[in-house]
Amino acid sequence: MATGPGGRWRLLAGLARWTFRLALLGAACLVFGTILFAARLDRREPVALSPAEGIVVLTGGADRILDGLGLLERRLGERLFISGVNAQTRAETLKRQWPGRDALFACCIDLDFRARNTYGNAIETRNWVQRHSFSSLILVTASYHVPRAQLEFASAMPHVALQVYPVVPEASRINRWWQEPVLTRILVLEFVKYTAARVRILVGLPGRS
Repeated sequence: MATGPGGRWRLLAGLARWTFRLALLGAACLVFGTILFAARLDRREPVALSPAEGIVVLTGGADRILDGLGLLERRLGERLFISGVNAQTRAETLKRQWPGRDALFACCIDLDFRARNTYGNAIETRNWVQRHSFSSLILVTASYHVPRAQLEFASAMPHVALQVYPVVPEASRINRWWQEPVLTRILVLEFVKYTAARVRILVGLPGRS
């Protein structure tokens, strides 16, 4: 074991070198992982979908709810589940935001106020699916959120047939994501969350809703 000032200095210098190398390796994995993650994202919304029993929209952008309503109006699902609605929001607020759909809200739209994250979305959707005895779903969420949402939903409902409808409000920005600092941060964070969810599911740990 190294002793004395010289030995301690060499030990500290060695630890610093290994820390730097590990940090450099971590940064490289983060950069290349994000690049690969972004390359797999959908650049356009699907043209054709098969009808399903249920449609679920994960909140986070007005375009998602609008697209979910459009799918319901096209009769691509029997009911629409909007998961993760703010606790202060009520159906009347949504009706005013998307007018002319009072009949749809009355007959075929359910709101979830409990979910606070993607894992919670999957759990609340599973409960909704079980209540209605559905076996097929169309999942509507942002394109960058699709991989993690699909992972969580497949884990929570392995026997439910799942189609995804990626919402791509500005495809050109996604095509040049590295030139958009805000979008870059979103994609890096989403890649980290996706990786963490994948590891958690692989080892069999429960998520936190």
